[in-house]
Amino acid sequence: MMLFTQARGLPVITAEEAVTLGTVKDLTIDPHTRGIARLRLSGAAKDAAVVDWQSVEAVGQDAVIVRSGSAAGLGAKDAPEHHEAVGSRVLTEYGAEHGTVKDVAFDPVSGRVLTLYTALGDIPGERLIGLGSYAVVVHAERP
Repeated sequence: MMLFTQARGLPVITAEEAVTLGTVKDLTIDPHTRGIARLRLSGAAKDAAVVDWQSVEAVGQDAVIVRSGSAAGLGAKDAPEHHEAVGSRVLTEYGAEHGTVKDVAFDPVSGRVLTLYTALGDIPGERLIGLGSYAVVVHAERP
C-alpha cells in the first residue's frame, strides 16, 4: 500500500535510459476502473509531463521506475480528465456529505485505489463511483 502523499515528489526514472523524467506531481484516478490512470510530473519536458500507468514498472519508497522515456507518454488517449482527489469533498450517491479526502491509499503494483481517507472515516476504494471538479462520489455505506 502507498499513499498519494508518499508518491508525490518521487523521481520518475526510466529503466532503459536511466534518466529522470521529472517528479510525481499528482496521480490521476480513473473512477471507472477505480485505479490510477496516469502520473502527472513536474520538472518534465512537455512531451513527458504525463505518464500512463501501464508504463510504470515499479513504485518504491525512493523512486518510480518506467520502462523507457519513449514508452512513458504512449498509451490510452482516452484517459480520464485529471481532477484533484485529495482535498475534494466527498458525497454519497444520495447527496449526503462525507467530509473531504485527506489522502488516498493505492496498490503500487496494480494501481488499484484501496482506501479514501476522510475526516469522517475511511471509505473502501470499491465504493468510488465518480471524481469530478465538484466532488468525489461514492456508494453509500450499506447498513
